Amino acid sequence: MTGTKFCHALTAGLLAASCLVPVAAQAQEEPTMEERLDRLEALVEGLVARLDTQDGRAQTQQAEIQAQTEAVLVETRALQQEQAELATQVAAVSEEQERDGFSIGNTQLTLGGYVKLDAISQRTSGGQVGSGSIVRDFLIPGAIPVGGTASGWDTDFSARQTRLNLRTSTDVGGEHSINTLVEVDFMVTGGGDERISNSYTPRLRHATVSYGDWLIGQTWSTFQNVGALPESMDFIGTTPGTVFERQPMIRYSSGGFQIAAEQPETTVTTPAGARALAGDDSLPDMVLRYNHSGDWGSLTAAGIVRSLNVSDDDFGMDDSAFGYGLSLSGRISIGDRDDLRFMGTAGDGLGRYIGLNIVNDAAVDLNGNLDPIFTYSGFAAYRHFWTDDLRSSIAASYFKADNPVMLTGNQVTDESWNAFANLVWSPASRFDVGIEYMYAERMLENGLSGDLQKVQVSTRFSF
Repeated sequence: MTGTKFCHALTAGLLAASCLVPVAAQAQEEPTMEERLDRLEALVEGLVARLDTQDGRAQTQQAEIQAQTEAVLVETRALQQEQAELATQVAAVSEEQERDGFSIGNTQLTLGGYVKLDAISQRTSGGQVGSGSIVRDFLIPGAIPVGGTASGWDTDFSARQTRLNLRTSTDVGGEHSINTLVEVDFMVTGGGDERISNSYTPRLRHATVSYGDWLIGQTWSTFQNVGALPESMDFIGTTPGTVFERQPMIRYSSGGFQIAAEQPETTVTTPAGARALAGDDSLPDMVLRYNHSGDWGSLTAAGIVRSLNVSDDDFGMDDSAFGYGLSLSGRISIGDRDDLRFMGTAGDGLGRYIGLNIVNDAAVDLNGNLDPIFTYSGFAAYRHFWTDDLRSSIAASYFKADNPVMLTGNQVTDESWNAFANLVWSPASRFDVGIEYMYAERMLENGLSGDLQKVQVSTRFSF
């Protein structure tokens, strides 16, 4: 009932009641009928106004409640969506943790590595490489035979490059963690032979501890840029032009800068023409490096200084010499997936850092004095993706030494180079099948040379 209808009804009722008052009472001095009706109507209108006000407040309260209810429903739906997204993220993290490793206390452990089988057939123009020699496992430029009779094509199958690694990350509080890496493979070691077992002794590759900006242990030399190495079936690929060294060190990193004190070791050519490790080093090799990267690729510049030493317990007198080197390397993106990789290195007394020690750091004269050997080297490699799962790399590298021939003789390596091309197919994630052809050559100071040709088929699954 609306306020107006209620007013009329109430007025009519009051009017009827007023008609029942005794006539004697009406005789007294009381308000007239019209005054009484006016008063009643005013009273009723006030009551109706109060009722209308209360009804309006009720409607307002109901609207507010409805608005609050709708807001709660919206917030509930948003919370349900956030919960669903969080559940998805938790499931993804759980899947990643299940794939990457497991936890023991506050330490996360991860197993990794790969299984690789190499089928290699190679021939050498300057002499036969014996069965079981590491020269039949991968390219070692300084060991390419020179001056002998050419060999036939020798074929070997090997799984020695297979490697295993264990990584750990331990939460030590304060938003810090201590990380470790231990890795082994089976290259360049003794053990079984191709006749029966083909079992080989594991060897240590990496063993590091990292905390904050510090790394302590054995790993790739700070002077080497592993990220610039091309994809190859061979263990290294562009070996003659590559800085390649793993050794113990203490390294500090800040932003793109790195500085390291690394294992010293002087390799020298004796007056008799033999290689000797003096073992007389007292100062570490010091390396300073800067890394810069962007959408275009990455660039690394590194410098090294060395103190080369021999003492009287080896050569009859003490002597030392200054060694140094500079290296510039990188990877430049081309198009969506292709890239160009390169490295250029030059310096005095860098022998053991280049191409698996193609030449020595220095030569020793008859008086026991050191003469550092200057070298320069480099490589370039281009990788092209034919499809998402099919790609190729072509690469070439070069090495040149300025040997003091009066001290080293003319039977040492003067220069070496190689080139290769490959085709790699990935039928599944982290599974590669590749074939590669390589040609390499080594030239001595006396002009003699020898070459190596190799066809290699490899399969590798990384885990």
